[in-house]
Amino acid sequence: MKLVWDESAWEDYLWWQTQDRKVMRRINTLIKDIERNGNEGIGKPEPLKHGFHGYWSRRITDEHRLVYKISEDEIRIAACRYHYGS
Repeated sequence: MKLVWDESAWEDYLWWQTQDRKVMRRINTLIKDIERNGNEGIGKPEPLKHGFHGYWSRRITDEHRLVYKISEDEIRIAACRYHYGS
C-alpha cells in the first residue's frame, strides 16, 4: 500500500525529526501498525466526524494525533501534529 502525505502533514513530520525524535518514532510505529491492521490496533483508533468523514485518528501523545485515511491502494496522512482541526 502506498503512503501519501498531505503537504502540511509532511512539514509536521519533518518538524518532529528536528524537535522530538521519540515522537517521530511513535508516528512511524503507528503508520506501520496502520499498514498491518488497518483501522484497528495501537493508538486508540477512532473515526472522525463532520468535515473529516472517512478519516481516522490515533493518539501520538496526549496532545498530538495522527490523522489518516485508508483507501484501496493508499494510506493518506493528513496530520501528525496537534489535534485535528487545530
